[in-house]
Amino acid sequence: MKLPRVNCAACHRAIAAGPVAGQLRRGRVRRHDAPGTHRDPDGSLVSCPGSLAVVDLPMPGEQPLFDLPEDEPEAPEDDPVLFSLP
Repeated sequence: MKLPRVNCAACHRAIAAGPVAGQLRRGRVRRHDAPGTHRDPDGSLVSCPGSLAVVDLPMPGEQPLFDLPEDEPEAPEDDPVLFSLP
């Protein structure tokens, strides 16, 4: 599934936003690093302050559709039987 892109409020880059449960028109900005930032001296990553913010999605929310194969209809029997006798 391709996620829509929104501009981060902190670093102004186009970042993917995933849907928020129960709110089809809202999304959460994915975690990302701010441009020009480096790791902390202890080696941990530094995320942009705009990461994980809840924003409005650029397109209206839609229910995802799945392409399912269609079942072929069964061939009719030559002589249908209502009752079978032993």
